[in-house]
Parts: sequence; structure tokens; C-alpha cells
Amino acid sequence: MADKDKRRAVEALLSEYRNVVVALQKVIANVSYANLTTVVDSTTTDANCQSIQTILTHVVSSGYSYAGYIRKLKKIADNRPGKVSKMSAADYLTDLDDLIAYTVATFETISDHELEEFDEDKKIKTSWGQVYDIEQMMEHAVVHVLRHRRQIEKFKKKMEVL
Repeated sequence: MADKDKRRAVEALLSEYRNVVVALQKVIANVSYANLTTVVDSTTTDANCQSIQTILTHVVSSGYSYAGYIRKLKKIADNRPGKVSKMSAADYLTDLDDLIAYTVATFETISDHELEEFDEDKKIKTSWGQVYDIEQMMEHAVVHVLRHRRQIEKFKKKMEVL
């Protein structure tokens, strides 16, 4: 029982991450190839946000990056796949399942007391300039999926009108 008590916060973070990824999967489950690849926002300067396909490729790649940062910090082997665009919603559903499994595996040896870190030298320094502890990285990962799920919902509505 003591080991389980040492991972309640870890399990909560993983559960919330799983919840937002599953919610995203529900949003994309019925997306056709045409809607997946249609450029909905041709004016954006962010190549990751032009179509549902580019968004999903970005979300999956970023999810692996978040786990990769944590793995690097904890000295766990990081064998994540590269960034690859897929041609079907079904392929992204599989990728998102694999991402959840990879993230859960990342946390196999991490206990609650390792989530928060106040020493800046022991935090994760990201490529975009932020500095996070493990808990903050996972909170960022959750919100990242939420924001892009919302964006995809808006893209789907736009395509209904076209």
C-alpha cells in the first residue's frame, strides 16, 4: 500500500493526460481523409496549425517530446518515434494510444516526491525557453492537448460550412 500512496499524484496526472487524449481521439475519430488534409487556416504563420493533419502531427510529436524531456531528466532511455504525418484519422488514433503508453512507461519509476522541484538547476529546460519541473511539464502537456482539441473542433465546424 505504501508504494501506491507514493504515486497518487503521478496517477492523477497520468489519468488527466489520458482523459484529454481520449477526448481528442473522440473528436478526430470520424475525420475523413479530405477533412484531415484540407488547409483550413492558410493565413497562419505556424505550419503546425494549417490543417487537422498538421495539428495532430504536432500534438503527437510534442507529446513524445514532453515525455522525452522527463526521460532525459530522470536518465531513462528515450526511444520515441520521429515526427511523421499520417494519412488517416485511424493512424492518429493509434499514434495517440502509443503516446499514452509511452508516457505511462516514462512514469513507471517516478514517485510523487519527484514531481515538484524548486531548484532551478534540477528543472527541465525546454527548447522554447521555459523551465519546468515534472509536474509543470505534464500540466503543460494536458493543456497543450486541450488547446489543440479545441482548435480541431473549430476547424471541423469551418469545414461543415464550406
